[in-house]
Parts: sequence; C-alpha cells; structure tokens
Amino acid sequence: MKEDVAQKVGQAVAEAVAEAGLHESFDGSIEILLPKEERFGDFSTNVAMILAARLKKNPRQIADAIVARLAADPLFTEASVAGPGFINLRVAPAAWIARLGDLSRAGETWGRSAAGGGEKVMVEFVSANPTGPLHIGHGRGAAVGDAIARILSAAGYDVTAEYYINDVGLQMDNLGRSLLVRARELTGRPVEEEPTYKGDYLKETARAFLEEKGAELLDLPADELLPVARDYAAISIMDGIKEDLADFRVRFDTWFSEATLHAADEVERTIEAFQAAGRLYEHEGALWLKTADYGDEKDRVVRRGNGGPTTYLAADMAYHKNKFDRGFTTVVDIWGADHHGYIPRMKAVIGGLGHDPEALKVLLVQIVNLKRGGELVAMSTRSGVFTTLREIMDEVGVDATRFFFLMRSSDSQLDFDVDLAKSQSDENPVYYVQYAHARCANIFRKAAEERVQPVPFDQIDPAFLDEEDALRLIRKLASFPEQVVSAARHFAPWFITQYLMETATLFHRFYKNHRVVTENIPQSQARLALVSAVRTTLANGLGLLGITAPDRM
Repeated sequence: MKEDVAQKVGQAVAEAVAEAGLHESFDGSIEILLPKEERFGDFSTNVAMILAARLKKNPRQIADAIVARLAADPLFTEASVAGPGFINLRVAPAAWIARLGDLSRAGETWGRSAAGGGEKVMVEFVSANPTGPLHIGHGRGAAVGDAIARILSAAGYDVTAEYYINDVGLQMDNLGRSLLVRARELTGRPVEEEPTYKGDYLKETARAFLEEKGAELLDLPADELLPVARDYAAISIMDGIKEDLADFRVRFDTWFSEATLHAADEVERTIEAFQAAGRLYEHEGALWLKTADYGDEKDRVVRRGNGGPTTYLAADMAYHKNKFDRGFTTVVDIWGADHHGYIPRMKAVIGGLGHDPEALKVLLVQIVNLKRGGELVAMSTRSGVFTTLREIMDEVGVDATRFFFLMRSSDSQLDFDVDLAKSQSDENPVYYVQYAHARCANIFRKAAEERVQPVPFDQIDPAFLDEEDALRLIRKLASFPEQVVSAARHFAPWFITQYLMETATLFHRFYKNHRVVTENIPQSQARLALVSAVRTTLANGLGLLGITAPDRM
C-alpha cells in the first residue's frame, strides 16, 4: 500500500510542479511516513515542505495544490493539510480490504519480494573458537545472524550464511594442553600445569579421548602428542557446536576453516598485495597496516618484528579478501560487543582491498544476563562457569530462546528471564504471538464443527470487514512486506519480532470484540478470510525468525 500511495503522491506532485512551470525542481523521490497517531490518517508526507524552497512558495500553498489532486483520487477518502504543510492521507477501506486478496493469493510467499535485486550478501556469524561449547552469548549471535540471513533471503537477496572456524593459533595449542591435563588426571598421572580451559566439558572430552586413543598415547613425546590432542579436542568440540546449532535451527551454507587460508598461502599473498598497494609499512622491524586512516586510534601490526609470525589481523585480512573474491558485494559480520574497537581495523582492510569500507556491515551483540527467580545468575567464561546454549534451549525450548534473543536490538543488553520464557501467559511474548496463531487455527476448527465453509477471497462480501477493529488489523497485515524489506535493509530482525507482537495484539482485540463464526454465513466467511490472513502473516513472520507456528497450545 505504501508504494501505491507514493506513486499517487508523486503523480500529484509532478502535476503541481509542472503547473508551476518548474519541471526540473522535483527529482521524483517521495518519503511516505506513518503518522504517530491514528487520527492523522494512514500516511503522511512532508514533500510540500521540501519543495517550498525550490518553488519559492509557501509550503501550505504547495500542499493545497497537491491535496486538491489527491482528494479526487478514489484511493483516498481524505486528503488534508496540517501544520506548516504536512499532507495527511486516509486510504479508502475498500483499498485496504482488497490487499487481503493479495495476501490470500500469496499464501506462504506473503512478505517475500525482489527488493534486494539478487545482490550477493555474506552473513558471517557465531564463529566461536572451537575451544568449548556455545554459551548463551553465542546463542544470541546465532539467533540474530540466522534471522538476518532468513530475512535478507525473503527480501530478494542472494544470501550465504557462513561460520568461520578459528582453528589456528595459540588458543588451539592451549586447548590440546588442557585436554592432556584432564587426561592425565583421569589416569592418575602427575599434572604439572593448570589447564587454560577449565570447563567440565573437557573432562568428558578427555574421557572419550582415552577410550578412543588409549592411555598409552600419553607416553608419547610432547611434540608428537600435542597435535593429536589438539586436533581431537577441536574436532570433538566443533561437532558439538554443529549439533547445538542444528538443534537451534541455525543453518550455515559454508563452514570456513582458517587453516585453509594458511594452507593455500592466502595470508602471505594478501600481505604481499597490501605491500604492493602501499597499505603497509615497516617500523621497528614489524609490518604495520595503516588503520589510523580509517578511524582507528593507531596503526596495527600485521607481522611481528624481525620477520616473526603474523597476527590475527593478517588472517582476517586474507579471510575478508577471500569473501570479496567470491563475489559478495556486502559482507555482514556479527561480533560480540567487546570487538567494537576492531571495526576501524577491518574498515581499513576493506578500503585497502579497493572496496567501499561501508560494504562491511558490523553488528555487535551485547551480553546476555540470565535471570532466575528475579535474580541475575553469575557467570564467567574465564573460570568455565557459564550457561550453555544447550542448557537454556533444553530448559525453555528453542522457540522461546530464539524469540527472547530477537526481541531487542542486538547492540542493547538483554536480561533473559527464564521464568518468564517458560510461562504460559500473555506476559510471555512468544507465547502471546504463538497463541494468536493457534487461536486462528482453532477458529477454523470451530467453523468446521458449525459447518461454515470458508470461501475464496473473491467470493466474500467485503462490507462485513468495513469496521474499525477489522480495518486496523488489515492495515497492519498489509504492511508486512514493507516490514520485511525494512528489517532486511537495517539488518534488524527485532523489527519483525515487534511487528508480530503488535499484530497479535490487534488480532486478540478483534477476537474479543467480534465473533467470527456466527449464524450469519456471509459475515462468518468474510471474517474467516481475515483470520486466514492473520494466520498466514503470523506463520510467515515467525518462520523468518526460525520459530514454529503451532496450531494447538
């Protein structure tokens, strides 16, 4: 509907501008806004105020000329001027009701569009080091990344979801040593060091390691034993991560190993390319990247002094070059909030690769505080005392976990109330939305019991939907495709979460005030068409969030 309104307003503006004899004063762009209060109408625009300076006329005078044309259009029942020149518009009920026909015909594809034009987008998320199980912070990033990938795909983008496996570096050697400490403890052998990774999960991994490899393996020389332990632990933990993510309904198209970059010599070749482009320089024996030019507080080391090892930044340079080499024009990275300072460095990398730094979109995911009984649960990943994603989704369910993670902007801190997530009440937002869908399904079961047969949309009497509760709900349903595009362009799945809660509220209000299945068959059929539209929209919206739409609760 918004596009239809924009087209009508644009036509009226073009005519008004032409009448003024200033054909080149309007570039054709129209911003259509949603009024904050319903009493102002369905849509508004400030185009007259924007044109005022160019036309050298009073904005209200311009608005009056535009409104005079819109008032004659059957799409609108009201077109008026407010304040210094705002134009408020109210769309005819018949036009809103007709949108239900579009919805009915679209069915499972309602909300999908070609807005993205097939642009290739990479969404890389989670990418936790394979040194331990996923905790709830990783879970929030997983839900956000997966939902963004789903929404982008629905909005017409060509999306690849990728997990970057950090399987190179000191942390992997420390993982192997930690596994060996636990294995020696289990066999009663002397232990000379504290494990870097202290979680109980390594005790179970060590037990499986001993069962598979045999305790005699521990007698091997350290330089032979460490790689075996490191690789075993990494593979075992990565398998657990993949299983957790699959059960959390998170799908990745590719699992990209950092080790493959080094094996293919891509890190060294990337450094050479940056040197050739003058993006690197030597200082005190080290090799530095010019990141300060992109807002970083200082330049950063790519290779340590005297031809030493490369840094993590060097691998990230090669990895992001690899992304763009694969043809992606927009790269979305989802990181923990503690990586905020890393953004300018990666912007410098993208610029150094010859791309617009804005082609890299970084979303930060703030920490999750777990609450039980109204009290915060103390957690520390350093000491190995934390709540895993597996624990929380087993306790409250995948649907509730995903919905709660997606309720608020990812860059805002989240208090995850376990008791609320488990409750079956209107105060639980995911229950509230899912119950609306289940209520729709129950209404159709009731209609079948009463032998009221639904009919195709073009056979209903639209006059039975021309009342305020129904129209208010229809307007919300009609905006769903626009909500999906907006969520995609802002990388904001919480737009959909909020939309679904608002839609559920309007539907519950409609249901409270209006019986759907009545003795009046044509009225019942019209209302069933509306309920069907609600059910479709809720199911499609929940699907974009990776959440089920139950028919019974």
